[in-house]
Amino acid sequence: MSELPVASRVDASRDQDPLTGRSCVPARPVSDSVCLLSSDSRGGRSAARYLPLLTSVARLARTRCIESVWSYPRPPAVEPCPRRVTIEHGGELIADSRRAVRVVETSHPPTIYLPPEDVQMELLEPSAARGSVCEWKGRADYLDLVTRAGRETAVAWRYREPAPGYAALRDFTAFYPGRLDACWLDDERVLAQPGDFYGGWVTRDLEGPFKGAPGTSDW
Repeated sequence: MSELPVASRVDASRDQDPLTGRSCVPARPVSDSVCLLSSDSRGGRSAARYLPLLTSVARLARTRCIESVWSYPRPPAVEPCPRRVTIEHGGELIADSRRAVRVVETSHPPTIYLPPEDVQMELLEPSAARGSVCEWKGRADYLDLVTRAGRETAVAWRYREPAPGYAALRDFTAFYPGRLDACWLDDERVLAQPGDFYGGWVTRDLEGPFKGAPGTSDW
């Protein structure tokens, strides 16, 4: 069995992600000092009254965190995705959602699942590709995408009858970002998880190494 990478240790330099509660490394240093004007443009009054607001902005900037995928749990957890999800392919908008969930699991970038109401399901057809079985979530069926640009095989999957503990994923659809023209979280275009089997979404706020590349199958 290959040796697992050492997960980052929690120390005093880490913050707590306000959304997930997990420890994380600050995304970038932010100065605690706040530059204040000596008076406002309306004349004479001290700008010290802006201090609480500016301090709050600085504190919020510090809480933007780098998440280590080695802090994610196993078995995987399902949690709300705090960012807007959009998917484009063949010149068409395939999905647009603010109600997605993400699955987080040790060593994997998050996988994003979208509710059917936010996906153009009429563009998806059952795939001839053989389904797969996750030891935690159950059996997944694959979907092809059919647009004016043609058919893309097995670009998505879903759990019609998820295993106990994963009912929140029922009929939600997950997409492989590497098999589509563009997948976005807010205004960030995501990268695909290494390899051709897993469908994780890699963003700037993630810290690896990630499972999926050659030599990582035993992680």
